[in-house]
Amino acid sequence: MHLKQIIYLLRHGETELNVKGRYQGELDSTLTSDGVEQVKKNAKLLKVLIDNPREWEFISSPLGRAQQSTDIICEVIGYDKSKVIMDKRLKEVSVGKWAGLTTKEIEESWPKLMKNTNNYNWYFNSPGGESYDSVVKRVSGWLHSIQNKEKVIVMSHGLTGRIIRGVYQGLTKDQALVLEVSQNTFFKLSNKQIESFCSEYDEFY
Repeated sequence: MHLKQIIYLLRHGETELNVKGRYQGELDSTLTSDGVEQVKKNAKLLKVLIDNPREWEFISSPLGRAQQSTDIICEVIGYDKSKVIMDKRLKEVSVGKWAGLTTKEIEESWPKLMKNTNNYNWYFNSPGGESYDSVVKRVSGWLHSIQNKEKVIVMSHGLTGRIIRGVYQGLTKDQALVLEVSQNTFFKLSNKQIESFCSEYDEFY
């Protein structure tokens, strides 16, 4: 990894399916009004941190909620959204047949698949969904592909963002899956260290 490289890793704002407690995976769901405000607050703090947006490369998941969040970020920080690169390796982890369902609906229909799992690893038992190792492979490939880029802003998702940070720091599966994930927090990845920034409090910007 380039020693001078800085990556700011963001998550999309709250969505309609988030509010309903339904797992999205690769489904699309628009941001709620709260979600829009979360992204705007993140963007205001990011703007202070990056100084000149023209010096940065912006890469986003192509899923709709990520694109909507990226558009908001671009507007706030003054970034030309036509220059944003879409990369499918940043998409959320696919939960296969469980997409759009609640935990209760999943437990009722697939009780055996939910046995011996916890709040963090059950996603990877989904019929037709991705395995943890396959997600590690795709985000590892993505990290390798940007190793020569010095300044990168990234829009991804909750679970994928955890795994990106886990791969970046060489964490185990169990360590990676319990990492903080919040829609008003984003992360700076640099020199194998990770720093978090919370935009919830106005005094930060």
